[in-house]
Amino acid sequence: MANFAKPDVPRFSVDVYQNEYLPEGGREVNAIVTVTATGGGTIGRGPGAAAAGRRPSAAVAVMVDCSGSMDYPPTKMRHARDATAAAVDTLRDGTRFAVIGGTHVTTEVYPGGGRLAVAGPAAREEAKRALRRLSAGGGTAIGTWLRLADRLLASADVTLRHGVLLTDGRNEHESPDDLRAALDACAGRFTCDARGVGTDWEVKEVTAIASALLGTADIVADPAGLAADFTRMMETAMGKEVADVALRVWTPVGTAIRFVKQVAPAVEDLTGRRTEAGPRAGDYPTGSWGDESRDYHLCVEVPPAGLGREMLAARVSLVVPGPDGTAQNLGAQGLVRAVWTDDMTASTAISPQVAHYTGQAELAQAIKQGLDLRKVGDFDGATAKLGRAVQLASASGNADTAKLLAKVVDVVDAATGTVRLKTRVAEADEMTLETRSTKTVRVKK
Repeated sequence: MANFAKPDVPRFSVDVYQNEYLPEGGREVNAIVTVTATGGGTIGRGPGAAAAGRRPSAAVAVMVDCSGSMDYPPTKMRHARDATAAAVDTLRDGTRFAVIGGTHVTTEVYPGGGRLAVAGPAAREEAKRALRRLSAGGGTAIGTWLRLADRLLASADVTLRHGVLLTDGRNEHESPDDLRAALDACAGRFTCDARGVGTDWEVKEVTAIASALLGTADIVADPAGLAADFTRMMETAMGKEVADVALRVWTPVGTAIRFVKQVAPAVEDLTGRRTEAGPRAGDYPTGSWGDESRDYHLCVEVPPAGLGREMLAARVSLVVPGPDGTAQNLGAQGLVRAVWTDDMTASTAISPQVAHYTGQAELAQAIKQGLDLRKVGDFDGATAKLGRAVQLASASGNADTAKLLAKVVDVVDAATGTVRLKTRVAEADEMTLETRSTKTVRVKK
């Protein structure tokens, strides 16, 4: 384990958990890499907190769905206004911010003129007055909201850029290709949390936004819960200290990376997001960090070697963009090893951490497949997949997911995965399970 620290930012550390022993001819090496940031976040985070010179500068864009469906019921728009006001109240003094109203077009609700406001008592009150004028009407074209947020956030010379997006409906006024192009254009430029309110939105759209922009996705089935959710989201955003952290993985000649996945606090496959970083090294984006810990599953294919041989299979480090655009190494580093042995007990043992997170990834996949099969009427297939999900959730101690599954299936025997599909399932319960299916529990070390 190695770590890095400088004043007023977190200290990063890297720990590697694996069984390094392979049988003769063995080629696959698996490791769980735990990255932890500690020691930041010691300065006050609320209004009035001193930010200059001690906290990273930040810009935030809040995108509020103002399409016609936000008027059904009429209280939905009121709750959205209240939630946005709560988010504005949570901003640190000095944070640049804007509020965007989204329909099939976009409106700069506050401050307007292609500018960002600077959070302080007067700006907060002005923003809340502007929010009172928000009304519902029109369609939904989320890609245009994101592109405007990107332009506004890019105008600020700040360290951290973050978006919050709220929608209650499907993205019906632009093509899926338009939304994908917008996400591709915004990826790496700002992070974004996405929320679906009510039950008329598309889970795959909202989760795709959060995934592409390295944020979180969730459902707020009851609009009355929006203000509390927005407050928590903004408190988390204000706690971020370091932006654009990448996991850099170096491998020796003859070695290939099969995959790199974040596995806690949620499953996110980063394999396809690799950018080359010099000879035999690649960077995998992880977004912004505050005081927190995340786990990553690294799978490496190594060339076969004789008994008694050992090699460095991979070296994992952390980098951020430096002032001149080149990567700055944060100093934290972990090593993944491979050792060939004829000891069957050693070579067949599975690392508890690897086993746990392999199960958590399978759990997320089983839920997704089960719900998809249920939607198309393949009830036998859905029962099998969701039964497997119940079994995995029970075995891993993922109590939250187990509770969500119990709203979709009747559990006969959790240990064997014996379940029956419920005849009637509330739409909010099914959407909540789908949206939160990738959330994992940490392995008990």
